[in-house]
Amino acid sequence: MSTLLDFERPIAELEGKVKELRHLQEGSELDLSEEIARLEARAVKLLAQTYAKLTPWQKAQVARHPDRPHFKDYVAELVEDYTPLAGDRCFADDSVIQGGLGRFRGRSIMVLGQEKGADIEERVKHNFGMARPEGYRKAVRLMRLAERFGLPVVTFVDTPGAHPGVDAEERGQAEAIARALACCLELTVPIVAVIVGEGGSGGAIALAAGDRVLMLEHSIYSVISPEGCAAILWRAADKAPEAAEALKFTAQDLAALGLVDQVIAEPLGGAHRARQTTIRAVGDAIAQHLAELVGKDGRELREARRQKFLAMGRLLEG
Repeated sequence: MSTLLDFERPIAELEGKVKELRHLQEGSELDLSEEIARLEARAVKLLAQTYAKLTPWQKAQVARHPDRPHFKDYVAELVEDYTPLAGDRCFADDSVIQGGLGRFRGRSIMVLGQEKGADIEERVKHNFGMARPEGYRKAVRLMRLAERFGLPVVTFVDTPGAHPGVDAEERGQAEAIARALACCLELTVPIVAVIVGEGGSGGAIALAAGDRVLMLEHSIYSVISPEGCAAILWRAADKAPEAAEALKFTAQDLAALGLVDQVIAEPLGGAHRARQTTIRAVGDAIAQHLAELVGKDGRELREARRQKFLAMGRLLEG
């Protein structure tokens, strides 16, 4: 891996020793297979133990790992004949929110998502996954187009939040997000949303108000980042781990609260260690939910979706 998380260092040390022994064994008469097997078993055991008890703050680090699959990776593996559609027909084309038409396992769909980029050059190009108003207006245009042709909408959410710059505010960032959220709730075609990394604030829910909301096991979904929460409540960056604990933003927390419909298991060690396995698992989950939703009456879908989100803010007595 190009990026090593702090809590993964003991695992990396064992894996490094395994590589050293393999290198020593090559081209020599030494038989180190027994020692290699022993160290590999220890590394796998430590990896399983570490990832079985991740703290919320550590899960946030995993969710942000740059080697996790991004929107373009999911589209490349899961969507055939992908035709990207650009522009909001008002101002410009946003480089973060991308989308277009394609075929998912034989079914025509509209696919949307935030692209963060895989390296520093791409991350700068895609503004680190933080969309501007024209991105959300493009999303509305594409979702309305999907509705016109009766196509299900699949979204991949991975953003720390919408772009907070002055230029975005001047062009109506809050209004654009609100209209995207309203559009999701008004559509008469199925919507399946997958939180594949970070789901940050309104920038995330603008593409995630779906009939089914799925989350990868080590993804996060929250009204604010732990750093932002720590800055507001304690005015101290080192309080971010405490904020992460309080926010209850892990997939497991949200599933227990009934805010997401399925937690998709990640391979041992996280999605960044087995990208293709993760993408296949996400594809299988999307296919399952689409099969349950496609063919339902559009007005019934819309009403059920509306009631689902209204219930999230309703207190039950007794």
